Amino acid sequence: MGKITIPWIPIIFTVTPIIGGLIGGIFVRKNIRWYETLNLPYWRPPSYLFAPVWTTLYLAMGYASYLIYRSAGGFSGEAKIPLALYASQLVLNWDWPPLFFGLHKLKWGLVEICVLWINIASCIVTFYKINKVASYLMIPYLGWVSYATALTYYIYKNNPEISDKS
Repeated sequence: MGKITIPWIPIIFTVTPIIGGLIGGIFVRKNIRWYETLNLPYWRPPSYLFAPVWTTLYLAMGYASYLIYRSAGGFSGEAKIPLALYASQLVLNWDWPPLFFGLHKLKWGLVEICVLWINIASCIVTFYKINKVASYLMIPYLGWVSYATALTYYIYKNNPEISDKS
């Protein structure tokens, strides 16, 4: 019987985004009642969609980053900038729930998610030069964050009593 090897590198790349997402989810769950008291648009997604959508997006993002790592031969060389962008967008992604849900900072949540959007778009462009599949895997994420940005903007504009305190 042969030795079983575990592919640690792809597992680490794929699981890391989910861990941060679980931590962010704590802020959402603790503040969901506050969120539901806000003036929200009719086109907001139902709450039950968030967990499966984010899990799928985090898996795709993680695998995309692994493809870049693998295609470029590690963290140096041509992968340095794309993976740095990826890491920074991951931090921005993880930072949004505590900022918006935890601290109720609507204006700063909007600013932050706009920076996140730019960062994701930059990831897509830099990933494309190294691995087209990795780039394509990030597109649904950009779409979802576009939707979340519009939602954040709506909430910021239509909840002035909270927005003014941001």
